[in-house]
Formats: sequence, structure tokens, C-alpha cells
Amino acid sequence: MPEQPAPTPAEPAAREQTLPKAARKHLTRELGWTPRATPPVPAADLEPRATRLPAEVRAELVALLGEDQVADDRETRLRHTGGTSYLDRLRRRQGDASDAPDAVLTPADTGQTAAVLALCSARGVVVVPWGGGTSPVGGLPGTDADDRPVVVLDLARMASVRALDVPSSLVTVGPGMRAPALAEALQADGLALDRLPQDLAEGTLGGHAATGTSGFDRLVAGLTLATPTGVLELGRPPAPAAGPDLLALALGSEGTLGVVTELRLQVRPEPRARHHEGWSLRSWAAGLAALQRLARHDLLPDVVALGDPAHTRTGSLLAGGSGARALRGLLRSRRHGGDCLLVLGWEGLPTVVRARRAAASSLLRESGAMRLGTRAGAPRAAVPQLRDQLLDQGLLVETLETAATWSALPTVYDAVRRALRESLSRPGHRPLVLTHVAHGYATGASLVVTVLADRDDDLPLQQWLTAKRAATDALLGAGGTLTHQHGVGADHRPWLEEEVGTLGVDVLRAVKARLDPQGVCNPGVLLPG
Repeated sequence: MPEQPAPTPAEPAAREQTLPKAARKHLTRELGWTPRATPPVPAADLEPRATRLPAEVRAELVALLGEDQVADDRETRLRHTGGTSYLDRLRRRQGDASDAPDAVLTPADTGQTAAVLALCSARGVVVVPWGGGTSPVGGLPGTDADDRPVVVLDLARMASVRALDVPSSLVTVGPGMRAPALAEALQADGLALDRLPQDLAEGTLGGHAATGTSGFDRLVAGLTLATPTGVLELGRPPAPAAGPDLLALALGSEGTLGVVTELRLQVRPEPRARHHEGWSLRSWAAGLAALQRLARHDLLPDVVALGDPAHTRTGSLLAGGSGARALRGLLRSRRHGGDCLLVLGWEGLPTVVRARRAAASSLLRESGAMRLGTRAGAPRAAVPQLRDQLLDQGLLVETLETAATWSALPTVYDAVRRALRESLSRPGHRPLVLTHVAHGYATGASLVVTVLADRDDDLPLQQWLTAKRAATDALLGAGGTLTHQHGVGADHRPWLEEEVGTLGVDVLRAVKARLDPQGVCNPGVLLPG
């Protein structure tokens, strides 16, 4: 199942959702924002620099893959430029295509991938793996500190189901496959992949493994990793105990050790029942306490999304439509004010879903929560859908994420919000910080923080870099993790040593030196420069 080409970066594929009038009024008042036209540079005006790939190296790559699988035309190079972070989008909107790769390669299998890596290592060519092109943390840099040529390895030709072991609940797939395509392929056998967050549907399965996506990592029973020095087969289900887990080392390596070319994933029976519903809580503190109680009693649902007051109000305004209006009415109708929306979901056998839901509901009511019903049970992610339109009108829009223990979570929440407000406030302008819990665990939860601010048209890159630095320092200082779901990339690499320690970074460097001695595998991410 080959992937469809992504849209040319400067012109997003769809801007169908429009900003509701109530949301525009709300943002203008909260931000001190003056809506203004700030359109991106037209895609036709983007021009990558001349390719640096030597003709003789290109000829060797063609000999390995075939002429059709080595592309260095303008359109293909631009289509494989950068990811989806605010900084990536901003650079492209400004007409900066300097990080376009010098060529795009499309290998068909592990053998071709390993051969390409060996050749590029010998010739000093940097290799960046490409799945869905959706990294929000600068995980797809097309430039190199030493100005070496850079090629992208597009894994779209490796996007099919290769084997299915129904008795063992295992499926083997190519790294270029996306979760919706796998779900469709598994339906005929009554199977499903465990639920992934909606915002991860556009990424590839290989990309989720390479970035160590939280929740997806536990589904990976094994993988094949092609490196410049050989091929590693990692993971032996159901429960290996032969030394340290090398599979865990590959998960989250972000292409710095090699390229994932095959995945063995755990699957489950297709859920016979799905139930989602909304609850309201008086305050953010009450919401966190309720989730903590559910976690302590092993009653966390399969879907957990708790919005703080700013997220709840702004999200309902941005979403628009009759569903959002109904939600606002439900929240206003509750006597305690309904400051925070909690969306929960259960999946599985009908009897099990009913029992889990009943037990969780009992604890929630004891915690002061009020049930809003199924009309409020659809998770809403309005800001991502509206991001390009908001950027077009002069706003800064970005998201960062972390996780913390239940005891540290309130402190992390306060610290990050304070840092963003202080760093992005200026006379007449202040940011709007929206926070929600997106995943719950026995020991803690994740926080996703979305910030909107009036963009500094003179220094837009510096504006966000200053805020990002302040927010990251704050969350680490308060006990949060550097990242939670999307990896380290280029954006977080300056703080990796603070997260894992100097010795930890040295260990990772030693592994990379053995597998990638010339340092050609995605050198711009993860490890500090």
C-alpha cells in the first residue's frame, strides 16, 4: 500500500475548517491580536539550492535502486522538506527551502536499504529516513553541520502487510504503512491494532517506532534495523530474557542508528463495543485528582482527555458547529460551572466495557464529576485543523508536550504556563496557553500544551525559540520529561544530556559509533551537537 505524496510544504492540502466568529472574537480579546493577512510564499516561488550529490554517487545509487527510485527534481525534493513543527512551517512560509534534501531515494526492502546505507557511509552522504513527514520536533533536517550531501530515504514502497500470525496475535508490516491502512487490512480477520491517538494517524508505523511514540512502543514485538554496518533482527516474542533489551534501544533512536525496515506488531480482536462520553469537573485540580483515583484503582479508560479551563473554553469555540454549541450548553447548564471537560472512552467486549465504565463512573461521581453524556464524548482537536488558517492571520501556534508523576504534575503545569506567559507577553499582547492531559498511567500522566500568541512579524523565529527555551527549562526543572510522544528531534537535543545524563549520552554515542561509524544516519537529531 504505497503512500500518497504529501502536498508541497508551503501550501497545505486542506483548509476546509474556518475560524468561527465567536472564536475570532475570543482570541482577539484574549491575545490582543489584530487579525491580518500573512500568507505563505507561493509554492511556485520556493527554490531549493542546487543538489550537492556528486554525479558518480548518484550513478552508484541508480545502480542499486534503479533510475526511477533516485529523484532529484525540484518537486520531489520540496515535498520531502522538513516536518510539521512551527519552526518548519514558518521557514517554508517565508520561502526558505534551504533544508531540502539533495535527492530522494525509495528502496524496496531491507537489502536495498542496507546497501544504500553502506554506500552512503563510504561516500560521506547523510541519510534521513522519511515516513509520513509529520515530525513536530524538527526530526527531518535536510541539512548537515559539515555541509555533506543529504538524501532522504522515503519508505513508501515498504508499506504492506507481510505476514499475519493470528494464533499469536502478531502482524509483520513494512515501516511505510500507516495505522488506518493496517486497520483496514486487519478487518477481514477480525483483528485490530490497539488504539492510537487521532493526531498520529498520518504518521507511519515505522516513524512511530523510530520516535518511540508513547503507547505504540508497547505494541512492537520486534523489528528489523538496517544500519551502515549490517542488519539487526531485534525482539523475540513472547518474552525474551537474554541480556539487555536491544529492541528498546532501537525504539526512539530516530534514525540515528539506522533505518527500521520491518515491524512485528501485537494486534488484538476487533472491539465489539466502543463507548465515549464526557464529564465536567469544577477545576483542573479536581480533574487531576479524579484521574489519579482512577489510576490508583486500575480503572483508567482506554481514552483519557482532560482539558483545563482555557482548553475547554477555547476548544469548544474553535471547534464550531452544532456539536460544539451543544457542548457549551451542557457545560453552562451544570451548577458548578463545568470549568474542565473530561472525555473518556472504553473499547472491548460489551460486558467488560460495561463493567469498567460502571466502576469508573462510581469513582468519578465520588470525586464530584458530573456526566455530560455521549454528545460531549468526541475528543476535539480543533487547533491542529485550524493551524494554517491561524498562521495566515498573524498568529504563533505551537504545541509542546511532557509527562510527570501525579505528585509532580501540578507543579509542572504551573511552571510551563508561567514560563510561556512571561516569555511571550509584551505590551498589549499576551499568549493563550491551553493544556490537556492526553494519556494516563499508573504513576502519572502526559501534558500537551498548546500556545497561541500574536506573532512578532519582525522576529518570528526568535520569538518562539525564546519561549521554547523558557518552557523547556521550566518543565525539566519542575520534574517533567523532556518529551513524551514525538521524540527529541533537533528541537530538544540541546536538553538531552539533562534528561539522560552525561554518561547516558556517552553510551548512546558509543552505540552509534559501532553501527554508524561515519555518522551519516540522521546526525541532526537526538544527540547533542
